[in-house]
Order: sequence, then C-alpha cells, then structure tokens
Amino acid sequence: MIIQPKVRGFICTTAHPDGCARAVQDQVDWVQRQTPFDGPKKVLVVGASTGYGLASRIATCFGARAATLGVFFERPAARSRTASAGWYNSAAFHQAARNAGHYARSINGDAFSDAIKAETIAAIREDLQAVDLVVYSLASPRRTHPRTGESFSSVLKPIGGTYTNKTVNVQSGEVSAIAIDPASEEETAHTIAVMGGEDWQMWIEALAEAGVLADGVRTVAYTYIGPEITHAVYRDGTIGQAKAHLEKTAQTLDAYLQARSGRAHISVNKAMVTQSSAAIPVLPLYISLLYKVMKEKGCHENCIEQMHRLFADCLYAEASTDDAGYFRIDDREMREDVQREVAALWERVDTDNLESLSDIESYRTEFLGLFGFGFAGVDYGLDVDPDRGL
Repeated sequence: MIIQPKVRGFICTTAHPDGCARAVQDQVDWVQRQTPFDGPKKVLVVGASTGYGLASRIATCFGARAATLGVFFERPAARSRTASAGWYNSAAFHQAARNAGHYARSINGDAFSDAIKAETIAAIREDLQAVDLVVYSLASPRRTHPRTGESFSSVLKPIGGTYTNKTVNVQSGEVSAIAIDPASEEETAHTIAVMGGEDWQMWIEALAEAGVLADGVRTVAYTYIGPEITHAVYRDGTIGQAKAHLEKTAQTLDAYLQARSGRAHISVNKAMVTQSSAAIPVLPLYISLLYKVMKEKGCHENCIEQMHRLFADCLYAEASTDDAGYFRIDDREMREDVQREVAALWERVDTDNLESLSDIESYRTEFLGLFGFGFAGVDYGLDVDPDRGL
C-alpha cells in the first residue's frame, strides 16, 4: 500500500508506519543524548500511545531505564485501512525498547473499563509485581461508565455565553472569526465525566486494592492553564471544568496514597501540537503564534523535552511547585515577555499576514508528523505493508 495523508478537519484518517517509527526513534535518540536520571523503575502509563503519554513512556524508559506497561485504545491495520498513528507509535516503541534491552508490554482496550483495569493488574502481578509510577494521560471524546453503563460524550464549548474570537483553517491559512455557542449543564457534566478525575481515581484505587502499588508510589496527571486568549474556550469552558475536577482529584489521591508514602501530582504542561489540541478552536492559531515567539527567544520545547524535564528536573529532583502544588513546566510559555508578544501578534494576525507573523508552517508540519508524514529519510512513494505487530 502507498500511504498518503488524508486530512479531514482536525484529524488525519491515515497513518504511515515508517514515519511513525521515525518520530518515535527521534524522541528515543534525543533522550539517549541526555544524562540519565534516577527516576522510576516500574511505570504504568494510561494513555501511552500519543502525545504527552507516549513521551512520558519514552522519557522514563530511556532516561531512567524503567520497565514500562502501556495502556491505550488503538486500531490495528485491517484490509485496505492503515492502523492508527498510536498503534504504529506503540509498535515502534516496543521495537526500540527491545533493542535497548528494556521491558515493554502494552494492553490495547478501553481504559475506562473494569476489564482493562483487571487485565492491567494481572500483567503487573505477572511481570512487575508492583509499579512505582502511574502516569494518567488519557484523552478520549467518549466514556462508558464501568459501573452504571451510562455513556458520556465530551464537548469543547464555552460556559455561560457565546464565545467569539479568531480561528485559523490550518490547511488553507484562512484566519476568520468563530462563534461557539455555550454548553448546556448536561454537556458540561458529560465532559467532566469523560475528562475529569473519576477514572484516574478508579485506576489508583483498583491498583491499590490489588496490592500492585509500590511503597512510595507516585502518580501524575496532566493539565493546561494557558493565557487569557484561550480561557473562554479552554480554562473557563467545559474542558477547563473537567481539568479542574482532575486537579481536585489529585488532592484526594494525594491524601489516599499517604498510607503508602505515595504522592499524587499535577503537571501543568505547555501548549503543543497534539491530536487533542488540534480539535480545540483558537488553539491552533495561538500555538502557531506561540511557537514563533518561543523559537525566536530560544525557549521552545517539544513533547519529549517537556516530559524529560518533568521527570528528570521536577518530579524526581524534588523541585518546587506553585502555590497550588503543581509542577509548572509551562513556565517558559507563560513568561511575561512571551505572552506579551503573543498577545500583540494575536491582535494583528489575519489571513494576509499569517505566514509572516506566525509559525503556521511548523504547525502544519508537526500536525502531519503526528500521523507519520513529512519525515526526512522516509520514502512515501514506496509500497509498504501497513500491518505492524506490538
């Protein structure tokens, strides 16, 4: 099969196995060039196949030589359809880990379900006995509650009133106004049910009750705060309410884990080109401007650099947190000089000057890179077998 990108809105429906392997290997190579750090040794990553979850797995495996168990819900190749990017990423990670002599095992299925939690617990007992770090990096548009059977769907909407601001069509470069109607109370509740902290708490309680959490275990989940520009549709919107619930859950889990000398943490991460952020109105334009400013100032970081800094310089270096107890690896994004310049560009940017005022080309490149396209050294004209095993 000759695989080319097929982009529909904020998603690409195809993925390239060799390109995804190149993307994973680039992250592995970068970590291996860094100084190894004394970190976790047996790691569970829930949501391990893309974005920050994948980078967490790579950073701990190749930076701290940790054994890793990943949980995700990805699609293998079938007939004339490619596998999902997350499937190819995970296959490439397994190969890289094996080549380096590191343990790696993955479980593919609905992480919200009790069945996958039970399967994960069985795998830990069989291979690892206990884990000393649990990374919760799950992002999904839907969730079926394992106890009630109720299904929830998340929405990306403001709360309380219609939100109007700029957006960009990444492919065409057209900057236009967007108006988003506010969410209903039910939509907000559903978004919290999908993306809040309830499932994280269920994971930690299930692992604890099964006796597979090591003494001194740590768990971390990821959130985003961002600037005023994005607050109405993010921090003050439905997804922000879900993140607030996630952050509150961290406090509950921190107290719960004290009996095991454990801790629960929140890391506030930088805005990045991810499959999740691509779906949020306003963020692609903001990220394009942010990248330009941060690159010019020499303070830009990508996913793997962020996660390596979190584990090597913050979580396992006993670094200080903010007043809420969060690790702030968004500190460079939120620098006053960076945000001042981004805000000024936001006021000026339009269709005519988008290419000069922003780094929209890097956004496009990174977006396609999420699906394995655009990497040097990969021949996209070759007929390749889309089937890859974990």
